[in-house]
Amino acid sequence: MTDHPHPDTPVDEDELRRRLTPEQYRIARQAGTEPPFTGEYHDHKASGRYHCAVCGAALFDSTTKFDSGSGWPSYTAPVTAEAVSEHRDASLGMERTEVRCATCDSHLGHVFPDGPPPTGLRYCINSAVLAFQPRERNGPE
Repeated sequence: MTDHPHPDTPVDEDELRRRLTPEQYRIARQAGTEPPFTGEYHDHKASGRYHCAVCGAALFDSTTKFDSGSGWPSYTAPVTAEAVSEHRDASLGMERTEVRCATCDSHLGHVFPDGPPPTGLRYCINSAVLAFQPRERNGPE
């Protein structure tokens, strides 16, 4: 994991272009979306945490992951309210709420009000901007 810059800290875009795959850069820095059912984590069921692939910040836990049928990894909540930031997105002729990493401001996906209990939310996130870290057996939850 790398140091976590504050979103107000300028990001070295050239360094990110070198370090990230073209797909990761397109999604994280240009608000792109991967095609449904193609991402590494859409059907992933291991126990652990999903971190930001750009800065390493913890974003989502496997205990909140569910199969939404959408083709993207879906979660009922981030690991903490402070882990992500939410922004109005009126692109593509619709009203949505964009989800970004609160640490590095990278685009992650969107949140919708059609998820299961307990939150009723569906954080629909692109696999390409996630890095999974398995939970240690017998380790802390």
